[in-house]
Amino acid sequence: ALPANLLRTYCNSLFKNHPQYRPFEIYINRYYSLPPQSYAPNALNFIVSYSGNTEETISALEEANQNRLPFVGFSSGGKVEELCKMYGAPHVKLPVPYPNFQPRMGTGYFFGSMLQILVNQGLMPDTTKEMLSLAAKLNNRMVEFEKTGVALARKLKGKTPVIYASPKYKPVAMIWKIKINENAKTPAFWNFFPEANHNEMVGFTNPQGKFFIVMLKDLEDNPKNLKRYEATAGLLLEKGVESEIIKMEGNDVFYKMFSSILLADWTSYCLALEYGQDPTPVDMVEKLKKILK
Repeated sequence: ALPANLLRTYCNSLFKNHPQYRPFEIYINRYYSLPPQSYAPNALNFIVSYSGNTEETISALEEANQNRLPFVGFSSGGKVEELCKMYGAPHVKLPVPYPNFQPRMGTGYFFGSMLQILVNQGLMPDTTKEMLSLAAKLNNRMVEFEKTGVALARKLKGKTPVIYASPKYKPVAMIWKIKINENAKTPAFWNFFPEANHNEMVGFTNPQGKFFIVMLKDLEDNPKNLKRYEATAGLLLEKGVESEIIKMEGNDVFYKMFSSILLADWTSYCLALEYGQDPTPVDMVEKLKKILK
């Protein structure tokens, strides 16, 4: 679901610059049953699970097949691949680059494969060259991301991270939260401006623990919304809550999203090391799967 959120943000940005393509909605489903939108006449369902064994995904796949809804499966194998072959449905085989590879590291594989299907269907422009060029630039900045991640992880140590972003980049804030949860094995939360100013901010009047707010600031956001970052940081500091504003760099939505995600990777990885945690395994998730069987 998370790569689909990023895909929606990216596609919406392309529609503005390529008016010859007709905008369409991307709906996200995180449950066992399919939403009403899956039954729309022109709907195409992406059935997504990196392992191929997520039970909610398998349930949704079975429903799509039973109701003869068009769908494409995405997985590295597992039950999703098996069922797609059985039902004669298209399946995208995702790579497992190394042992113990975790699904949270496969965002780019999901994003790229889903986007390519939309391009192949004539629904989106092909921006492969542009994305590869931007990806190379990101790769050249890896040392910089690591250094920033080390510094930020030290600030976050001993505190509960809360990530804020603009409405456009809510998916990125959510990914930060998930990376910290799974890599550093510690609680984290997310919200967005202006919503956080209407309710959540007041909760820091009487915090029951130490928090640190990371604000992902898109300089192309609405000017009125941009004023909220520094203003909120000042109000939080009055309550003893530290924060840091991180500018989302670049002029391209793809670059902004993935540069921020790379920083989230490094920050959460370094925070895991600060806590003496192995960032790779997710033991509680595996234990829950066994309980639910």
